[in-house]
Amino acid sequence: MEVDHHQIYENHSLEWEMSNFIKVWISVVVSLCYCYAAAKLIPKGLPRLLAFLPVVFLFLALPLNLHSMHLCGLSSFFIAWLANFKLLLLAFHTGPLSDPSLSLPQFVAIASFPIKIQQNPTHHDPNPEKQLQTSQNGHKNENPPPKTTKRGRKSLRNYAVKVLLMPVFVRIYDFSDHIHPKLIMVIFCFHMYFMLEIMLAVIAALAQATLGLELEPQFNDPYLSTSLQDFWGRRWNLMVPRTLRPTVYDPVLGFSTRIVGRKWAPLPAVFSTFVVSALMHELIFYYLGRKKPTWEITWFFLLHGACLVVEIAVKKALAGRCHFPRVISTPLSIGFVMVTAFWLFFPEFFRCKSDVRPFEEYALLGAFVKDLVGEAVMFRNFNETRA
Repeated sequence: MEVDHHQIYENHSLEWEMSNFIKVWISVVVSLCYCYAAAKLIPKGLPRLLAFLPVVFLFLALPLNLHSMHLCGLSSFFIAWLANFKLLLLAFHTGPLSDPSLSLPQFVAIASFPIKIQQNPTHHDPNPEKQLQTSQNGHKNENPPPKTTKRGRKSLRNYAVKVLLMPVFVRIYDFSDHIHPKLIMVIFCFHMYFMLEIMLAVIAALAQATLGLELEPQFNDPYLSTSLQDFWGRRWNLMVPRTLRPTVYDPVLGFSTRIVGRKWAPLPAVFSTFVVSALMHELIFYYLGRKKPTWEITWFFLLHGACLVVEIAVKKALAGRCHFPRVISTPLSIGFVMVTAFWLFFPEFFRCKSDVRPFEEYALLGAFVKDLVGEAVMFRNFNETRA
């Protein structure tokens, strides 16, 4: 069944949505202040977890008060997923929020947004052979960590180019009737990626400017991925694997090691991580569309999880004896991601009218700003007339 976009927004004005957005984030900040205090007073483990559970359930409910594509989509990702997982880690005194030196503003910012304090770039592992062995065992990505600038972010030129491409994409959509639908979908993929990266970069920059945090990048040119492990582990939306690793991967890895041994323990750990990611994506899409899930998103992540398990197993079996050149591995990797996304991911994305609603919201925001400017001009002219 198609989602009726007008039913989603029925009787919901922009002012109403903005009012709810402010209320939601006031609730988030107040709840995190409570968690900050509770973490200092309540011992780690079950007592702290029980103290945090009301906040976890509240964060799952708060996105239901929002309906716009941008405000609901970003808020649900930040609150229901990232913040909740970080609080669950804090309940056992692990994760980014467990640092006792964090101030209250830093605690709230790190809990609320996909940011992480950059580690000291001058630190090096004194035993590179051990680091290489860990990588081959599957506990690390097969590639070295992404190179970043001293400030842990990409150059301004990189973001400027992507900002300039955004209106070009919007203009191309005006001629969609004369362009092959598959090409439009490819353009839409890059449009969504650029928009998401720019939004997250703005949030990171604001956190750095206001709190003085050195921040790690959120994306690392995913279109250059040489494998699924490279794409999901070190290039795409890096805050998600950073969050899922301590909450899902590491516990399953420890449990699996006792059953199948250390060499093959990463395989069930990786697949379990994709299962949890699938369920969280289904929840995000429910917030966006408010419709019963079709589970296509789940199948997308289960497929990628299974393929990544096979990829890791083959690498272990070959022990680095066979490598595809980048000119072959990159098109194969990105092609697989794109084809499976068209098949399983984007149908649900379009079912929520996610290709239409953002532009309608831009138009609504533009009209709102125009009305505000008009009222300000009228008020100034009225005052000048009275004077």
